[in-house]
Amino acid sequence: MAYKDSGTAGALAQRDITPETRVSKLLEVFPQLEETLIAMSPSFAKLRNPVLRKTVAKIATLRQVAQIGNLPVAELISKLRTSAGLPPLDVIEEKSAGGGAKPAWVTSGLVAKSFDARPVIESGGHPLNQVLEDLKTLPAAQVYELITPFLPAPLIDVVRGKGFKVWSEQGEGSLIKTYISRS
Repeated sequence: MAYKDSGTAGALAQRDITPETRVSKLLEVFPQLEETLIAMSPSFAKLRNPVLRKTVAKIATLRQVAQIGNLPVAELISKLRTSAGLPPLDVIEEKSAGGGAKPAWVTSGLVAKSFDARPVIESGGHPLNQVLEDLKTLPAAQVYELITPFLPAPLIDVVRGKGFKVWSEQGEGSLIKTYISRS
C-alpha cells in the first residue's frame, strides 16, 4: 500500500491515521472515531463486541478493515482523517487479491478439512494458531475451509505470507468462507 502525505510536512507519529494504522491504536488515540467507523459499514458494528475489540482490533489494520467492510481504503482513511481534524492523505488503491471468479482449485470435492472459527472468535480467541497448525498437515492439492463471521483479512495476510493460495466468498448471511491451499 502506497500513500503520500499531502498535508503538514513530517510525521504525525501517534496521532496519524494511515492504511497501516491498527484499529486498536486508532480508537485508543481517537476514541471519538468509533461511531464514525461504525457508521461507514454494518460490518464495523462488531467493534462494539468487547471480545472482538480485544482480538481482531489489536491486529487488524485500517487497510484490512476496509476489506472487511468492502470499502475503498482511500474513502475510509479520508473520512477518518477528516473526522479527526487531520490533513488529507492521498492513498493509492491496490487491487485486492482473492476476489473475482472462484479459482479452479477451490472445489468442494477437494476440501480436506473445514474449521468453523466462529466459536473461537465469539469466546475472545483468535483462530490464527489453530489455522496455522492445521495447515502444517494439509496435503498438496487439498483445500482447507475456514468459516468466519467476517473477512479474516489479517489472518489471510499471514497465510499468504507463508506461501499459501487464498480465496474467500460470502456465504449465507454474514458468513465468510475462506479457502486455503498450498501454492
